[in-house]
Amino acid sequence: MATFNHTVHPSYIYWITISRRNASMNRSISPWQWLGFGFTSLGGTLLHFLYDWSGKSLWIAPFSGVNESTWEHMKLLYFSMFIYALIQSRFFSVRKDFWGVKLAGMITGLTAIPILFYTYNGALGTSPDWINIAIFFLAAAASYLVESALFRKQSLQCNMPGIALAVLCVIGAAFVLFTFLPPQIPLFEDPLSGTYGIQ
Repeated sequence: MATFNHTVHPSYIYWITISRRNASMNRSISPWQWLGFGFTSLGGTLLHFLYDWSGKSLWIAPFSGVNESTWEHMKLLYFSMFIYALIQSRFFSVRKDFWGVKLAGMITGLTAIPILFYTYNGALGTSPDWINIAIFFLAAAASYLVESALFRKQSLQCNMPGIALAVLCVIGAAFVLFTFLPPQIPLFEDPLSGTYGIQ
């Protein structure tokens, strides 16, 4: 009588385990991204006013909006997203591509803000507050949509996540530096007062 070897190869068990883990992670991505959008929207709004609420504290200035320039609105998006990313990273430790995805998402939002602002401002010649607010929310939404797509496709190869995190930290350092030493170019100019940086 023929006998069959029912021994399962270890590589097959590993593949099944990884597949189930990825499937479970993919199901949990959407709630995290929706939560991130809400956190960023609320956090960015609070950071917009925090500098004035603090009595224009120099300790608060590097992380909040100190004027109405496009750069300062980008700073609001960066710090609210980065804080959320630090929290989320504790639960996404199995994802080697986590910081690479976060970098891609953040760059999407940071580039969307000036593109949208200068497009409508160039067309209309004005910048009403409600459009500025809408741009911030649209940029945040674009960031998390890009992240969600990259998380699901798992197409972003990031063998050295520390480099992606380091790039994010460099971007953050630039926001802090240019709060106090802004270049004299339109990106950093407050359209209401015509000033640059902290006053």
